[in-house]
Amino acid sequence: MAVAAAETRVFLEVRRRLQSALLILGEPDEGGMRLDVSITPTSLLMRTPDGCTETQLPAEVRLVPSSCRGLQYIRGDGLHLRLQAHTESGPQPISVFNQSLQAQGRCTFYCQSCGDVTIKDRKLLRVLPLPSENWGALVGEWCCHPDPFANKPLHPRENDCFIGDTFFLVNLRSDLEQEPKANTKVICKRCKVVLGETVSSETTKFYMTEIIIQPSEGSFPNIPRSQFVQSIIAQCLVELSSARSTFRFTIQGQDGKVYILLWILNSDSLVIEPLRNSSCVKKFPLLENTSEADSSSAWNAVKVLYQPCIKNRNEELARSWESDISVHPLTLPSATCLELLLILSRSNASLPLSLCQMNSFQVAFLKI
Repeated sequence: MAVAAAETRVFLEVRRRLQSALLILGEPDEGGMRLDVSITPTSLLMRTPDGCTETQLPAEVRLVPSSCRGLQYIRGDGLHLRLQAHTESGPQPISVFNQSLQAQGRCTFYCQSCGDVTIKDRKLLRVLPLPSENWGALVGEWCCHPDPFANKPLHPRENDCFIGDTFFLVNLRSDLEQEPKANTKVICKRCKVVLGETVSSETTKFYMTEIIIQPSEGSFPNIPRSQFVQSIIAQCLVELSSARSTFRFTIQGQDGKVYILLWILNSDSLVIEPLRNSSCVKKFPLLENTSEADSSSAWNAVKVLYQPCIKNRNEELARSWESDISVHPLTLPSATCLELLLILSRSNASLPLSLCQMNSFQVAFLKI
């Protein structure tokens, strides 16, 4: 079977909970060329005068061709249709609280960017999630007597690791040659990336997007930077939206400056992109080598709306969100906030034109 000379872009989003699929077949590179499409439960077959291309669906996805509805052609975008889809339950998301940390085990902390060892062979006796940032105010509401926890910050002991929304708290007293000052940045000795900051003379905060924690008997996993960042952020969003019914987030730097407004649409998408149109995807070499990406891929994703807030954009909306108690702030190093914005922009640029915006927000997918 010959590969078509005039490539047709395919985009398929499957919603696991709704058991439905949106299929978009972009126009062939050579406009006006005839295109015949055949849909089977397990594949898509596209024929042009120059040849044909068959795309196999993932094993867990089965389309129902007879359920095709909502067929429409959008100029500049392609053919849109919706179908019923049978999918297996998606993999249970691994909690960022427990993905690498196991109490009673020895762990090594690595800089994710370069693999330099930050903490070597640390034995963790307790790995505990921290309460929400507003826990002090809630205790004040519940207690009929003075708050017994007032002015008593939660600091880990030497073999503890406390876990917040986007960070780990560890005690570095035994690893330090001299006592550090509070509120100073922690920098990787090799690549000079900001890994976190000191909270007190003994407690250090490491951001989840900058650190990989592995069992000491293991080795450093070389994960592309953009893949790691979006996976960690996606998991955080899923955890927080599930635990606290929070769906809007501000992504802010260590200085409190808001970089991005994020709004979760859904977390049950399976996105299949058998063919990428190179003219629609911008490459960011600072993030990863996109030229080595697979031409066919399927991945679980969180679908989000976002607005950038850099260069004084969306200032009024950002102030409104910051004052809204239903919006949850997530703090990351400023450089990582910009990385995340590039990842979102790249995802948005790769979508069919009709899916790029919703109301005044831009649309993107974060791979889990």
